[in-house]
Amino acid sequence: MRSGLEVQVADLLDELEVDYTYEGTKLPYVIEHNYIPDFQVGSIFLECKGYFKSSDRRKMLAVQKANPELDIRFVFQAPNNKINKNSKTSYAMWAEKHGFPWCAYYAIPISWLKQ
Repeated sequence: MRSGLEVQVADLLDELEVDYTYEGTKLPYVIEHNYIPDFQVGSIFLECKGYFKSSDRRKMLAVQKANPELDIRFVFQAPNNKINKNSKTSYAMWAEKHGFPWCAYYAIPISWLKQ
């Protein structure tokens, strides 16, 4: 159980001999938000990331899923940084795995900027 309250409720249900399951069902849900890209150059959206936290990665996957026609590209400050201290996956590897073009901030391809 995740909390003392849940333990207390489970104890009550047990005492009353109520059949139950604990966290036995997953229910999908969607939270609607708006994404504001950092830069738009022609039809390309540039998202600049220094620290690429897990909530940002999740958000970007949701944006990609909701807008598959958009060309979103990452500009990383440190593309070889790992997504967390226990991972072998770098920011660049994550972007490639999920189909996002990326570059380091000091090497933005001119072709991205001239449309």
